[in-house]
Amino acid sequence: MNKIVVGILCGGRSSEHEISCISAGGILSAIDRDRYEPVVIGITRTAGRWVLMPKDFNYSIVAGVLPNVPEDAPEINTDIHGFSINGKAFALDLIFPMLHGPFGEDGTVQGFCEIANIAYVGSGVLASAVAMDKSFAKPIFAAAGMKVAEGIVISRDQWMRNRSACETLASGLSFPVFVKPARGGSSRGTTKVKKSAELAAAIEEGFSFDTKVMVEEAVVGREIECAVLEVDGKIITSQPGEVVIDSKFEFYDFEAKYLDGATTAIIPADIANDARTEISRQAALAFKSLGCSGLARVDFFYCPDGSIVINELNTMPGFTPSSMFPRLMAQSDITYSQIIDELMKSALSRKN
Repeated sequence: MNKIVVGILCGGRSSEHEISCISAGGILSAIDRDRYEPVVIGITRTAGRWVLMPKDFNYSIVAGVLPNVPEDAPEINTDIHGFSINGKAFALDLIFPMLHGPFGEDGTVQGFCEIANIAYVGSGVLASAVAMDKSFAKPIFAAAGMKVAEGIVISRDQWMRNRSACETLASGLSFPVFVKPARGGSSRGTTKVKKSAELAAAIEEGFSFDTKVMVEEAVVGREIECAVLEVDGKIITSQPGEVVIDSKFEFYDFEAKYLDGATTAIIPADIANDARTEISRQAALAFKSLGCSGLARVDFFYCPDGSIVINELNTMPGFTPSSMFPRLMAQSDITYSQIIDELMKSALSRKN
């Protein structure tokens, strides 16, 4: 039997370039080599060149240094008609876009795959784009009956035209607030603001990552995450898990997530059974409401009064063996290798 050739995409031009590389390394270590032939394709940070990753590349964090796609790796010529290196064509049966953030998780690569008629893992163009832009996802979640944080959206044009009006509008929210890029990830560009005097600097920081920022009232609650996986066309949700953050961190920022080892996962979350059931139900509802495919990790806040607030849905969550998504699914007796296999089976059977 011929092996299925899988192109694992990693890197990219987003602020989550390094996390994408770590996730790709996880897939590479666990993919079934009897059925699949993996080809790791890196996308460089600066120019967005598609390159063939070296076989000896280290996808791990070493002494606090995160991996980056090498700019001098052999370039892959890419267009909707196929792929080639140095004039020699090669075919891919399937693309696993292990890309986080803009230029990958936002529908752009998904659109390329659609036009090139190549099967790919994960959500389609529209679901990817909407989930990536939280300012569009939030109204959809609210329309489906889920509770969301109070907040406003500010574009860079609005900020440049009338900065004081934007600050006045944001100051009308209850502090503390979070200022974050509308289309960011891994908490990069996100700032916790405790008073109105700090707003402008936080908004400017957000604009360094996106042309649109969200200012949201902080939700007091426990960080609860739930994994969603499609298996044979059916939606499976995990038991919710809780992310507990070291008290020295103001919030679940990039360093707390990836560099400091300052978080602890409690799976399943130590919350009431009816709350677990409701969070799992809302995770599936969020998945359906955005029209997602394949997988997602849905993040919530569980508040002291028992209310549940949806924070966001990630269509391509962190995917190392130690990431929350596979750890959550492991509680449902679905292993890391099985997740990878199910995602690729689902992608190959889906008609785009």
